[in-house]
Amino acid sequence: MNVLVINCGSSSLKYQVINSDTEEVLAKGLCERIGIDGRLVYQPKGGEKEMTDAAMPTHTEAVRMVLDALVNPKTGVLKSLNEIDAVGHRIVHGGEAFAETTLIDEKVIAAVEECSDLAPLHNPANLIGVRACQEVLPGVPMVGVFDTAFHQTMPKEAYLYGIPYEYYEKYKVRKYGFHGTSHSYVSKKAAEILGKPYDSLKTIVCHLGNGASICAVDKGKSVDTSMGLSPLEGLVMGTRSGDIDPSAMEFIAKKENLDMAGILNVLNKESGVYGLSGVSSDFRDLEKAAFSGNERAMTARKVFVHSVLKYIGGYAASMNGVDVICFTAGLGENDGLIRQMICDNLEYLGIHIDGEANKVRGEDKIISTPDSKVTVMVVPTNEELAICRETVEIIGKK
Repeated sequence: MNVLVINCGSSSLKYQVINSDTEEVLAKGLCERIGIDGRLVYQPKGGEKEMTDAAMPTHTEAVRMVLDALVNPKTGVLKSLNEIDAVGHRIVHGGEAFAETTLIDEKVIAAVEECSDLAPLHNPANLIGVRACQEVLPGVPMVGVFDTAFHQTMPKEAYLYGIPYEYYEKYKVRKYGFHGTSHSYVSKKAAEILGKPYDSLKTIVCHLGNGASICAVDKGKSVDTSMGLSPLEGLVMGTRSGDIDPSAMEFIAKKENLDMAGILNVLNKESGVYGLSGVSSDFRDLEKAAFSGNERAMTARKVFVHSVLKYIGGYAASMNGVDVICFTAGLGENDGLIRQMICDNLEYLGIHIDGEANKVRGEDKIISTPDSKVTVMVVPTNEELAICRETVEIIGKK
């Protein structure tokens, strides 16, 4: 089965075509600047990356360009569009309506639209991608894979906020969590690598990148995660503040004459390690600046590490132990120094890191020593493959 995986943003569209039998990526790329001037990036398996500038007034034109590239006689990977058996769509927010991957029909689309006030920047864009694919690929099954679905197993004590209960009852204000496909994929992959039953492990997954979150997976189920109603809660991130006393922003708003939109702009786009360092939201830039003696860059890295440690410690306590800690995503997979800084403060858990193994970048690797009481691993995430697998599973149940 060939699955087209779509991750649609407001002005962009990322895609991969995956053969689910071999799990090979046949082609991948993205459309960017949709609605502006348009550019298609296309790379077939084993081929060179191609870039084409072309008008993409809407996502429908973008999808058509992707499909044309896939069946191009010279560099295409499919003989015809009939070889696309299903489309798996990443959908950011499923609210409480979706606890698992779902075959998309009009009822599902209506339910996702109802969740749009919880993710106003993402869900409408995701649905635009669904509609565009339905128009261009009529009759091909569409499947929704939700970022929030994996976390719907959290107990009430983990997802409820300490605010009047009526706000949960009326507006469903609660913690939902994100990066669910990544946390699910990585925790399962870790169990597979270790050769242990997935439902026997207590795992903490650290998805560390420009956007970052941590998830406690107890016996195969998400029982807590750091992001909340929105992706703003939790860790200090690239440009997001993470956890903060709301009164601090009230104080700043009065001093700076900020309205609510201004406050959210500061918290989402001007904060995190970028705001702390004044250098960059990219940890590679921070590392260079820190080694050059930039004290704010050094401090930003330490603040980030401290926020990670608090969640790891909290989740180890709430699960009454931890068997495995996984590092994933851009920073978690590639920055050995950050991993070392984190693990140096986890000796109380009996964790010991193999310095040589910790040099790994972007590969599955156990980086703890044999005598470490907790196995620490690097497990590269693959959200597209996770979406493909879940799409195939749902089609199989159809």
